[in-house]
Amino acid sequence: MAKSLGIFVTNPDNFQHVMGITKAAKAKGSQVKVFFTWEATKNAKLPEFPALCELADDVSICVDSYQKMGFDREDIPAGLDSKKMATQAQHGAIIEDYDCYLSL
Repeated sequence: MAKSLGIFVTNPDNFQHVMGITKAAKAKGSQVKVFFTWEATKNAKLPEFPALCELADDVSICVDSYQKMGFDREDIPAGLDSKKMATQAQHGAIIEDYDCYLSL
């Protein structure tokens, strides 16, 4: 996979950085995958979250973390579908398949 960036997000305070980095990477022609876990799954409830889902090539969240943050597994955030309510295997895919890896 050429020119690709995987972003692993654990901190809920970094959403604006995720958006900015994704915009910059896409402007340079990179493929971008973003995976939210633990407290960062709270970002799925931000009004800006669907815009990230449209911008990035792939966005998913850890459904177990989402539930641990108090959300219902069946309450799928705007911009995602049920297949994007995923497991930590998505984190592994970023490590394995993407040229660059960023943890926020």
